[in-house]
Amino acid sequence: MKVIIVAGAPAVGKTSILYNTIKILKDNNNISIVKMDCLKSNDEKIYKKLGIPVVTGLSNNLCPDHFLATNFIHIFNWAQKNHSNILIIETAGLCNRCAPFIDSSLNICVVDTLSSIKSPEKLGPMVSTADIILISKSDLISQGEKEVFIYKLLAINPKAKIIEVNGITGFGRERLAKEFVAFKSVDSINNSILKHSMPCATCSYCVGEKRIGLKYHQGITSTMDLCSNS
Repeated sequence: MKVIIVAGAPAVGKTSILYNTIKILKDNNNISIVKMDCLKSNDEKIYKKLGIPVVTGLSNNLCPDHFLATNFIHIFNWAQKNHSNILIIETAGLCNRCAPFIDSSLNICVVDTLSSIKSPEKLGPMVSTADIILISKSDLISQGEKEVFIYKLLAINPKAKIIEVNGITGFGRERLAKEFVAFKSVDSINNSILKHSMPCATCSYCVGEKRIGLKYHQGITSTMDLCSNS
């Protein structure tokens, strides 16, 4: 089974892009899709229109990356029970430090060109460890701005393939579909390795602490050196 992970910040167009791509793949492939989100998601209704198996996982108080990592095997086994040859995982981008990718999957990051010309360097492992970077809404910026944006992406990840996409018109879906089909299949993801360490989630506030004050800080914490910035 081919495992595809698609990550990106909220509202960059992940679901629309995947919807259009799955439409041209589903007749010749058995596709399962999992939508990972934080508090709420209505995207399952959209994917159900395609007539494919779909489930939603909500991480709630947990970092969605940690939630995904602890559910990878369950998700893979679920897709195998569906006799799928392609498993797509769309995961939420809760922060710019997200690192959901593994070494046995095709890893795709979606970036909104309207966000900021500086946004590529702020996205961290989600960009630097991606196999493919999809740039959305590039038709709404100038050619010069687009070239600078792509240059900044490639400076962070020179090995990544850059594909322009449009979730509304479906532009770019044929090329993306070819990448899905060409990717290698795996029989298992046991012993797969994260391509980058995940954000730390072991301080007192991670486990429900609400009070502010030094005496409430426990676990892994980080204190700013304000003197060096004065």
